[in-house]
Parts: sequence; structure tokens; C-alpha cells
Amino acid sequence: MEDRLKKQMDFILEIDKQKEIIRQTYLADGSRKEGDAEHAWHLAVMALLFGEYAEEPVDPLHVMSMVLIHDLVEIDAGDTYAYDAAGNETKRAREVKAAGRIFGLLPEDQRDKLRGLWDEFEAMETPEARFANSLDKIQPILLNVASGGKAWSDHGVSDGQIYGRNRRTAEGSKTLWEYAKGLVERFVEKGVIRREDEKSESR
Repeated sequence: MEDRLKKQMDFILEIDKQKEIIRQTYLADGSRKEGDAEHAWHLAVMALLFGEYAEEPVDPLHVMSMVLIHDLVEIDAGDTYAYDAAGNETKRAREVKAAGRIFGLLPEDQRDKLRGLWDEFEAMETPEARFANSLDKIQPILLNVASGGKAWSDHGVSDGQIYGRNRRTAEGSKTLWEYAKGLVERFVEKGVIRREDEKSESR
């Protein structure tokens, strides 16, 4: 029992480091960039509220569990910006290695459970995973809109990049994606998001 509790406590202290990981998305008020742990909390509340808009019936607690741990790997792998082409080429390898170390701190049964949740999120093969991924894609759009498109402007993001990244978002929730897409279009019309000649098929 003492060894099990020590492993659990070591894990809890290790994941405190997630609070130090800064994302590229700004808070809604634009005052600073969002932290990874704040992002996970926000997604968990979204999972609690928006389950009725999932394309298939989902277990909200399962979705919440998934989104709470999905970015723990960034403690080692760092946050890879959505539109960083070079960074995304190595992202999978970095995150798999991180998952092995971080979840490996836990007792074997919990290691397998949390690693399983992470693998499920990545694979997008269950209703919960598809919905969790939709929330993960939509939340930054909401914050970008609320902050006046600051992160989009900082990086010169185009509509094609956004629609390409969201090509599977409707699989988890057509309703939420249609809402988010309407927000994106408003910012394209304002000129905050650069318009490309050809749009992704996801539109």
C-alpha cells in the first residue's frame, strides 16, 4: 500500500508541471496566453455541458477523464502549435515517449488505464474520443474569437489552415462545429484570418 500511494503521489506532483506549459492561444480577455492545465479544465467543463451535442451518445465522465489527461504528455514533449508544420512532424514520436515515462510513474493498473485513455483520444475511434477531439479543436476557436483573433493574427493563420485542422471536427459534433465555423467566417470577412483561394473540403 505504501509503495502504491508513493507512486500515485509522485505522479500527482509530476503533473503539477503541466501548469507551467504555455499554449499559443490567448485567454478570452487577451491578457495572456493560456496554460495547458487551464486548457484541460476548460475542456472538462465543456464535456460536462455539451454532451447533448455529440454525434453519438457519450459518457460525459469518460470524456472528462480523457480531456483532463490528454495533454499531460506535453510536460516532456512541449506544446506543439497547431500550425507549426515542422513541429508536427516530430510531435507523435515525442508524445509517445512522454506517455511512456509519465504514465509509467503510476501503479500498473492505473498506468494502463490512463495510458489507455490517452491512446483512445489519439486514435479517435470511439464516440467519446471523437467528441473529446472536437472539444479540443473548438475551444481554441472560441478563445481566439473572444480575444479578437490575437493568436491568429500573431501567426498569420489562414482559413485553409483552420479548415484543414478541423477536417474531422464535425465527426464529434456537427452542431458545435457549425457554430465554430460561423465564428471563423466572421473573422475571415473582417480580414483577421487570411483567406486562401481554395478552401479545405471540410467546409
